[in-house]
Amino acid sequence: QVQLVESGGGLVQAGGSLRLSCAASGYTFNVCNMGWFRQAPGKEREFVAGIKWSGSSTSYSDSVKGRFTISRDNARNTVYLQMNSLKPEDTAIYYCARSKGLSGAIRTSISEYDYWGQGTQVTVSS
Repeated sequence: QVQLVESGGGLVQAGGSLRLSCAASGYTFNVCNMGWFRQAPGKEREFVAGIKWSGSSTSYSDSVKGRFTISRDNARNTVYLQMNSLKPEDTAIYYCARSKGLSGAIRTSISEYDYWGQGTQVTVSS
């Protein structure tokens, strides 16, 4: 069955960096676009970044553009989120997700993703 397992979250001071990983299994990883989302307490889950199956194209929310970088290693069935210059407002549970369908454009809507990991907590202190 499809499994997505995130890791790499933790507590970091403002201005610091973290690298999240998402290990995928149970499906053909290198034909599916992937995304990272986050959910802060009391807020809705929101799109953070997405990457095409080939890694040739990426998309970011305005709030993280220029600070976060999404990448993937299809040989390792893993997608990454490098987070730099972290701010307290980045505090949230971060989820990776598999986009529905094959290839196509990077989607930003939650409804366009069909499998989700359990999430990893990122806490940024001021």
